[in-house]
Amino acid sequence: MSGSSSSAPADRPAPPPAEPLTLTVHSLAVPDLQEPQQAARRRTRAGRLRMLLVLAVCAAPVVASYFTFYVVRPQSQTSYGTLIQPTRSLPALALRTLDGAPVAADTLRGQWLLVAVGPSACDAACEQRLFMQRQLREMLGRERDRLDKVWLVTDGAALAPALRAAVESRPEVTVLRADPQALAAWLTPAAGQALQDHLYVVDPHGEWMMRAPAQAEPGRVKRDLDRLLRASSSWDLAGR
Repeated sequence: MSGSSSSAPADRPAPPPAEPLTLTVHSLAVPDLQEPQQAARRRTRAGRLRMLLVLAVCAAPVVASYFTFYVVRPQSQTSYGTLIQPTRSLPALALRTLDGAPVAADTLRGQWLLVAVGPSACDAACEQRLFMQRQLREMLGRERDRLDKVWLVTDGAALAPALRAAVESRPEVTVLRADPQALAAWLTPAAGQALQDHLYVVDPHGEWMMRAPAQAEPGRVKRDLDRLLRASSSWDLAGR
């Protein structure tokens, strides 16, 4: 139309040309897969060292007491009983009460033990050993609660009523039935003696470590027990 102020599209200035799109690629660091593995190995080694240190600290009193008893002792004070070297660990014996209830062997751990062995038909020598076992514990005085009396019966026959009443009176004896063949793999007598001829000393870890002589002198056995309890006083307490 005449008089219009609009101009034709051809008269408008052309827009500037578009710049091409460019992409910049940055190099990425390649992770070192060996570094985490080395760090993990270092942590594992450190953990093992800490564990070994803790075990060493816990075992030190036990080792020291045994070293004192076995090595650092005057020759004039050698033990009356026979020391068992190396000691023998308590096996998984199939123990039962007199009434036939099963008892785990590990329940004997945690206390010094004075062990007698023999058949249910307890003869005069057997009764004498059980009496000496009882007296030895009482002779320890205030330390007696750190030692338990155990009688391992090697057959399934019933005890005579009077004998059963005696062993169950206070302070009572822990009476358990044990297979003699399995027992003989742990405790052994002196040459020329029977298994039932001795009293056996077992430490709180279940290690058989001493055998009293057959027909032993109670006073000399008591001195051995006194020395053992003194040597272990830093790590062993009364009760389980």
